[in-house]
Amino acid sequence: MMFVSLGIGTAVAVALIVVVSLLTGGRSSANALVGTEARAFTLPTLSGGSVSAPYATGRPTVLVFMASYCAPCRAELPHLVSYLRDHSTGSVRVIGVDTSDQRPAALAFVHHDAVPFPVAFDPNSTVATSFQLVAIPDTVFVNAQGKVANVVIGKITPQEFASDVAAING
Repeated sequence: MMFVSLGIGTAVAVALIVVVSLLTGGRSSANALVGTEARAFTLPTLSGGSVSAPYATGRPTVLVFMASYCAPCRAELPHLVSYLRDHSTGSVRVIGVDTSDQRPAALAFVHHDAVPFPVAFDPNSTVATSFQLVAIPDTVFVNAQGKVANVVIGKITPQEFASDVAAING
């Protein structure tokens, strides 16, 4: 009898998880990073030179974490590039962060989709770790005061991107 009760309890728990996931689009509505101060960074870019966190100097910023080996990243990037070609982000600066990758593969990845924003090269995941990110793709929205405004875990849609950019655009 105890095994039947455990089985029913497990089934109910799984059903609740599925329902909540469906209702929220599979995303958590809250992230522990929201409202915290984003740590500044300077990294080399894939195209040469370096890039520093624009939010450190008062500019709202979107950080797009990705890598060439990441299938969801490869699916997300063309849609993001297309959106950015057709829409202005106003004062918001978009920075890609290629993380835990090999430089030649990362270069081929961003060139394939003609990425229009600078892409920082972070082979040791230093910046991703500072944002407590454990998987990619992830997109972090930081306001002009350097506070994390939102974190989208997993692939982001153009609609989500536009909404979060509007929220941090001063």
